[in-house]
Amino acid sequence: MPTWLGIDIGSVSVKAAVVRATYRKMALVRLASAEVAASGGVREAVRAAVTQALEGERAADALAVAVDGSRAAIHRLLLPATAQKQLADVLAYELESQVPFDLSGAVFDWRLLGKGSEDGQLPMVAAVARVDDVRARIDLVREALTQEPERVGVGAFALGALVPYVPGLGEGEAIAIVDLGAKASEVLVLERGEPVFARTLSTGTEGLPATAERLARELRISFAAHRAQGGEAPVRVYLCGGGAFVSGAEGFLSGSLEIPVQVLPEPAIDVATLSGGTAPELPRYAKAIALALSLAGRGAGMNLRRGPLAFERGFGWVRERIPVLAGLAAVILVSFVFSTWGRLHSVHKERDALQAALGIVTKDVLGTEATTAQDAQDLLAKETAINDEDPMPHADAFDVMVLLSQAVPMSMKHDVEELDVQKEHVTVRGIVGSIPDAQAIASTLQDDRCLKNVKLKSTTQAVGSDRQKYVLEFDLKCPEDVKAAPRKHGQSSSANAASSGSGGK
Repeated sequence: MPTWLGIDIGSVSVKAAVVRATYRKMALVRLASAEVAASGGVREAVRAAVTQALEGERAADALAVAVDGSRAAIHRLLLPATAQKQLADVLAYELESQVPFDLSGAVFDWRLLGKGSEDGQLPMVAAVARVDDVRARIDLVREALTQEPERVGVGAFALGALVPYVPGLGEGEAIAIVDLGAKASEVLVLERGEPVFARTLSTGTEGLPATAERLARELRISFAAHRAQGGEAPVRVYLCGGGAFVSGAEGFLSGSLEIPVQVLPEPAIDVATLSGGTAPELPRYAKAIALALSLAGRGAGMNLRRGPLAFERGFGWVRERIPVLAGLAAVILVSFVFSTWGRLHSVHKERDALQAALGIVTKDVLGTEATTAQDAQDLLAKETAINDEDPMPHADAFDVMVLLSQAVPMSMKHDVEELDVQKEHVTVRGIVGSIPDAQAIASTLQDDRCLKNVKLKSTTQAVGSDRQKYVLEFDLKCPEDVKAAPRKHGQSSSANAASSGSGGK
């Protein structure tokens, strides 16, 4: 089960959340925070918060952080639909004229918005940050934990990972999430569950209640800026972060903004492992939880680990997972062994069934049972050697017609009324000029080796003519068609013995 760690690095405190993926659900394992001033610096606060969150467990499988929203530029753009195949190049060209720094030293990420425009353009929101700022955040985490973050989010956009898990955030209405920090606040506007606008405010909870009106004014300006970009006015505001629990914050902001304001609902994940005092403070750790959930791949956030800062897993990551890989290899090996054994068992059973069927067939046909293909072939060879005669006769009715035509001389007028061939007996009924002509034909046919017992059965004068009708019968049997008499058992041995007794004479 993978374990993901989200780290929310603020100017006053660092919050960490550990999320573990279980079967068909997410489980929030532990939450922790550390004050920057009390820890002696941001790096030490990160180390303290993460150590407390992991509580002696091995390092998380992956971790995510975010750069401050004030260190990034957020732009909402419309690009022609024809640029979709080369979106990165076209977007870089468009952003170059809008960001206040050189784009060659920057990284950017974008999201296509589901709401399309009427003129066939692609609406999108893009975030741009300097490479040095993103690398500084990566180095900070690596120095504190000896592990690099896999994702680097952008300010309030990291909260977009909560949409699949928090009821109400994916509705069709425009909703705003305000992360109230001590010295700064971050605003995220969602439309139909998609992050479309983000801004970082310079006012936090420090100085309240004196700075409350300024905070409300900056929120109104942010919402107006969103509407100026073609966005919808938020109908509800959710509060999270440390300032979400400031007394009277919901009522004051609701009256100032003239829209409902409430604390962010708890995400729909398993919180059974959390201690009793931590669960009610989930909105305080909303950003850290969102960063951890973004590693699951379902969140709608940004990731600035791109281009020269793209995340690459090293050999250390593989070495840490050698036990898991070894276990998987063992499972695959056992599965392969059982699969092979099952296949062999099936093949052996099939072979036994085929051998039994072969034995039955050879017993019925050849008289001897054979259980192998070689034995069956040997028996068949012996049988064909004993009974190798050709079942087709060496002479047939066509041959009789040929012989009859050859027996009739060219000077003789001869007509055939009937040629009847019944197995080996032939009857010829014909008409010739005289009885000697018929006798001559019978005499000629009698000389052929395949015609036996040629007899001129009768002659009669044809009606109304001086010609003679004749009937000729004979047997059709060539010497090759005569079967040898079957040799009785023991005849060969007796003949051999007689030959030996006479001295071979």
